[in-house]
Amino acid sequence: MDDAMKRSFRMTVAALLFSAVPLPSALAGDLYDLDPEHTQTIFHIDHLGYSTVTGSFHQVKGVLTLDEEHPEQSLVEATIEASSVDTGVPTRDEDLRSSQFFDVARHQTITFRTKKVRRRGPRGADLSGELTLLGITRLVTLRTTFNRVAPDPLRGNRMVAGFTASATIRRSDFGMKAFVPLIGDIVRIDINAEAIRR
Repeated sequence: MDDAMKRSFRMTVAALLFSAVPLPSALAGDLYDLDPEHTQTIFHIDHLGYSTVTGSFHQVKGVLTLDEEHPEQSLVEATIEASSVDTGVPTRDEDLRSSQFFDVARHQTITFRTKKVRRRGPRGADLSGELTLLGITRLVTLRTTFNRVAPDPLRGNRMVAGFTASATIRRSDFGMKAFVPLIGDIVRIDINAEAIRR
């Protein structure tokens, strides 16, 4: 095979590779990393009908691909360390880490990845995506409001995006059935987040 044929062969292989591999979603927008100091993932669940127990996760990381011109092409990927659950009561938190609930010995993380974004007004959007909990994946929709995208003078004028989101799930859909219905099956999730552009 002469040099010309070798070059032609390499170009053909390269073209086939690029056509077969999807381009990274980052090319569609700017990449933002969730700021753990300004991100809260909070859950609320009924306790025997007497009250609502509220808890949160302290260890959350994720990436937001934000396309301001075409928001429907934006993407969110987030990972929660299940062992970071905190309701303010250490004994209850240990119960939540046990095999009856989050089973952190076998399932260390909870993940979410958007599959579809539907705009809802100038600042709102419904983010439908895959939530994986206890190894089970279900489609969940986050009702999201984008609060602001602007330089933050307290962070060296780096661009920061802030948003809030909420969703409702049934924990039994993910195999977490302990003490249902005494302890509520329906869980309300509230997210307050800031993300910093890379």
